[in-house]
Amino acid sequence: MFFNLNSNKMFFFFILFFSTMISISSNSWFGCWIGLEINLLSFIPLISNPNNLLASEASLKYFITQSIASINFLFSILFKMFLMKNFEMNNIISIMINSSLLMKMGSTPFHFWFPNIVEGLSWLNNFILMTWQKITPIILLSYYFNKNFLIFIIIMNAIVGAIGGLNQTSLRKLMAFSSINNLSWMLSSIMISENLWMFYFFMYSFMISIMCFLFYMMNMFFINQLFFMNINYLIKLSLMINFLSLGGLPPFIGFFPKWIIINFLINNNFYILIFILIMMSLIMLFFYIRIIYSSFMFNYLKLKWIKINFKNKMIYFINMLSFISISGMIISTFFFL
Repeated sequence: MFFNLNSNKMFFFFILFFSTMISISSNSWFGCWIGLEINLLSFIPLISNPNNLLASEASLKYFITQSIASINFLFSILFKMFLMKNFEMNNIISIMINSSLLMKMGSTPFHFWFPNIVEGLSWLNNFILMTWQKITPIILLSYYFNKNFLIFIIIMNAIVGAIGGLNQTSLRKLMAFSSINNLSWMLSSIMISENLWMFYFFMYSFMISIMCFLFYMMNMFFINQLFFMNINYLIKLSLMINFLSLGGLPPFIGFFPKWIIINFLINNNFYILIFILIMMSLIMLFFYIRIIYSSFMFNYLKLKWIKINFKNKMIYFINMLSFISISGMIISTFFFL
């Protein structure tokens, strides 16, 4: 099953959930740091697998990078405590705190660990890493951010996410760069309001969950697997709808949160930022369409024995999710009446 749970895993999932709650409800920086540490120590047992060398390596890399980010975060908050009276240092301290939180969430220019770790994880762990693990750092970032530094980081995220995904053959790495690009939209929304970020994050989590579930069902990890797998055409169509939705193409639900963010950014006169975000979204759509095109065009009849047997109920469930993706513009009209 997608959720292969035993009592140990249930325990760590429980701690993972509550560590995020500790961080975001804490009234001191030190409490936030404790929440981040508990979060790190509960996620590592979930991703490490003694039977899989890649997963063990990924858990070790994750531990090292997150520990460095935590040390930086702790150093920054202590530094801020001692130099509270000296306001000239505030700019530097805010950049230091922001940098450690950006490293926690796998943002550019501290993103180098992210695609490597993603490559060693299962689809469920990838889903958690790309969604739940971003909640705490982003909310902590919203408390105390350096606006100019954050705008620079947003532009970097959009560019690296789009350019980095162009030459990838691994679907997991591709989703990692897609996550980096979406992070630029999330950071843009957190600059405006927390409610807008929550809305975007919910929509993004919904789309990513469908993609991870589909890839898990089809046991897919590389683009070339899409070429020679005679997948049910409904599944191919579902894959296309959800990829285009993730890219933010207008008729689909993925466009709706991006549209709202664009409206807010226009109201705040961030014209160059919007231009870069939209241009990079076009590059993202290019490599999504490349994958879809390949899976539709290549159909090897000789490889019938690879055909995947889906249960009928599963196909109905996936198609229902795709219908929600397709009805994005219908839903959006209710909000803008």
